[in-house]
Amino acid sequence: MKRQSYRKKQKRQKWMKHTAFTVVAIICAVAVSLGALRLYAQITGAPPLTMTKASVFLDSNGNRIGDFFTAERRYWVELDEISPYLLDATVAVEDKDFYTHSGFDFSRIASALLKDLKTQSKAEGASTITMQLARNLYLTLDKTWTRKIQEAFYAYRLEVFYNKDEILEGYLNTVNYGHGMYGVEAASRYYFGKSSSDLTLAEAALLAGIPKGPSIYSPINDYEKAINRQKVILRLMEEQNYISAEAKERANEEQIVLKNEQWAATKSVAPYFLDAAWQEAEKILEKEHRNIREGGWVIKTTLNQAHQKAAEESVASNMPDSDLQVGFVSMEVDSGHVTALVGGRDYSKSSFNRVTQAVRQPGSAIKPLLYAAALENGFSPLTYLEVGETIFTYDNGRATYKPQNVNGQFADGAMSLAQAIAISDNIYAVKTLEKIGYEAYSDILKRFDLNYTDADNPSIALGTIETSLYKLTSAYNTIAANGKKKEPTMILSIQDGDGKMVYEYSKPKSEQVISEEDAFLLTDMMTGIFDPVYSDYSPATGVSLRPRMTHTYAAKSGTTVSDQWLVGYTPNVTAGVWNGYDQGKTLSVQADMAASKQVWIDFMEAINKGKPNENFKPPKGVEGVVIDIETGKLATDSCPKQRFLYVKKEDVPEEKCSNNEFFNEDSWNDFLDLFPFETFNDVFN
Repeated sequence: MKRQSYRKKQKRQKWMKHTAFTVVAIICAVAVSLGALRLYAQITGAPPLTMTKASVFLDSNGNRIGDFFTAERRYWVELDEISPYLLDATVAVEDKDFYTHSGFDFSRIASALLKDLKTQSKAEGASTITMQLARNLYLTLDKTWTRKIQEAFYAYRLEVFYNKDEILEGYLNTVNYGHGMYGVEAASRYYFGKSSSDLTLAEAALLAGIPKGPSIYSPINDYEKAINRQKVILRLMEEQNYISAEAKERANEEQIVLKNEQWAATKSVAPYFLDAAWQEAEKILEKEHRNIREGGWVIKTTLNQAHQKAAEESVASNMPDSDLQVGFVSMEVDSGHVTALVGGRDYSKSSFNRVTQAVRQPGSAIKPLLYAAALENGFSPLTYLEVGETIFTYDNGRATYKPQNVNGQFADGAMSLAQAIAISDNIYAVKTLEKIGYEAYSDILKRFDLNYTDADNPSIALGTIETSLYKLTSAYNTIAANGKKKEPTMILSIQDGDGKMVYEYSKPKSEQVISEEDAFLLTDMMTGIFDPVYSDYSPATGVSLRPRMTHTYAAKSGTTVSDQWLVGYTPNVTAGVWNGYDQGKTLSVQADMAASKQVWIDFMEAINKGKPNENFKPPKGVEGVVIDIETGKLATDSCPKQRFLYVKKEDVPEEKCSNNEFFNEDSWNDFLDLFPFETFNDVFN
C-alpha cells in the first residue's frame, strides 16, 4: 500500500511539475510572442490611416459643383465634424466594448471560432471596429484564414500607434455604405442631402445599420429592412445608455426623407466641363511633380454657373429630335477663362467630349484667320476681287479646283473683303490664298495654335484642315482680345488634401499674335454677317438672327457637308457652337442645319439680358467711314447700299460715289435700247 501511495504521489508531482512547466512555457511563449509582436509593430511602424479621397471641384465663386473619384466616393471628415448620434450608433451596433478592448474582443472571437469549426466554414464574423478598419484600409474582403491573420496583425499595429478616436474616425471615413459611397460624409450627402454633422438621431441610426450588408440594408434597395434594422440599433443605443427611451420613441416616429435623387441631380452639373478640368489639372500637377491619383484635391475652376445654365438650356431647347450632336464652349475675352462647356447632348449616354476631343473640318469658320493673314499682306476691308465662277489650278498645273458657294450661285462682278466675309464667298477666299501665298496663311495658323499643312492645296482656304471647337473658339477669343493671345484655362487653383496650395493661376504675359488694328478690322467685318446691306447673290450668313439681337456681336459661321459651326463674341465673352453627327453623316435636314445658330444666339442673349449694349472700341490707327458697298468709295445720298465700317487711316478712300456710278457699260446699253440716238435727233431737230 505504501509503495502504491508513493508511486501515486510521484506521478502527481511529475504531473504538477509538467503542468507547471507547460504553463510557464506557455506564458513564456505568449510573452515572447507579445514581445515579438510589439517589436514587429515598432519595426513596421504606424500603418497609414489615410487613403485615396474624393477631389472636389469648385466654381469660379468657390461653390462646390462636383467631385472626382479614382474609384469610390470618399470625403474625409474629422470626428468632431460627424454627428455624435452616428458615433454612438456605430459603436453600439458594431463594437459595444470598443473603448475598453485592445483591438480584439476575445469572447466574440472564441464564440465565432467555435461556430466556424462546427460548420467547417469561415462565415461567422467577430471583427471589432479596429479589425474592420484594418480590412477596409489594407486588405481584401476574401474570407480566408490568411486574411484573418493579417487583419489581426494590422489591428494590433493600429491599436499600438493610434488612440480610439483616431481609429473610429478612420473607420467612419472608409466603411462601405452602399451605392459606391465610402465614408459617412459621402453617404450622408447621398442618402439625406446633408453633411454628416447635421444628421438626426433617426438618420444616424439608419445610416449605422447599412455597413452590415450595404446591398441588403440600403433604404433605397429595401426601405422596410433598413427601417427594421434602424429600430434594432435604436434599441441597442437605449440599452447601452446612449439615448433615453423618449429619444428612442421620437426617432422611431420620425419620417425619414431620402434625397438621393437630389444628390444625383447635383452630380450632373457640367460633367463634360469637369472631365476636361480634371485632365487639365492632371497636367498642371505633373509639372509640380505631384500625382493627381493622390486624391483629396480641392480644384477651383473657372466655371460660371450662370453661363453653364444658359448653355445647357440653349442646347436643350434648340436641338432637333434626331441623332444630331453638339459641342459648346464659352470663354472670357480678357482672361481666356472657360466659363461654360457642353460636350454632347447626354453625358450618361456618351462621355466623349465634342469640344475638346473631336476634330472636324471648320469650313468657312476658318476664314477670319485667312483674312488676318491677308490684312498683314496688303489687303484692307475695301480690297475688291472678281468673284465669278472660277477654276483654280495648282500643283504646277497638274490639278484643278472648282469651289462652289453654298447656294451654288456666284456674284456678277467684284466684291470687297468686308462683303465676302459677310456672305462667306468662297471664290474670294481661294483667290485671297493665291495672292498672299500658302506660307503666310500657315504662319497665321501656327501663331493661333491651329493645325496647318505643308501641302499647297487651295481647298484649305475653305476650312478643310481639321481642328477642335476648343482651339477654334480660343483663336476667335484672341481676335476679340485685340489680337493678344489668351491661353484658355479651366483651373484657378489646386489645393492638396493637407490644405497646401499647390497651384494658383497667374495671368500669363500677353503675346501679340496679330496687330491691334488688324484684330479690330476683323471684328468689325464680322459684325457684317448680321447686316442685310451686304446681301448679294446670297444673304449675309447671320441675317436671320438679326431680329433677336439686342447687343452688338461679331461672328462667323462655317458649313461642311457634315458640320455646322458658329463662333462669335462680344467685347467680354466668346462662344463657339458645333453641330454634326459623330460618324460624319451628311447634314440634309433643315432643323439640323439651323441648330448651331439658334444655340449660339440663345446663349448670347441669355447671358447679356438686362445688360447695356457694349460696342467694340476702335484702336488708334483706324478710322470709321460710310462706304458705298458696290464701289468701295465714300458714300453719298445717291448711293443706296451704304455701311459704316472701319479701315486703317491710310486706306480711307478719297473718291465719292455718285449717280454716275450707276451708269456703267451695261446700264448705258440698256438706256440706249430704250432711248436710241434717233430719238434725241428728233428732239433736237
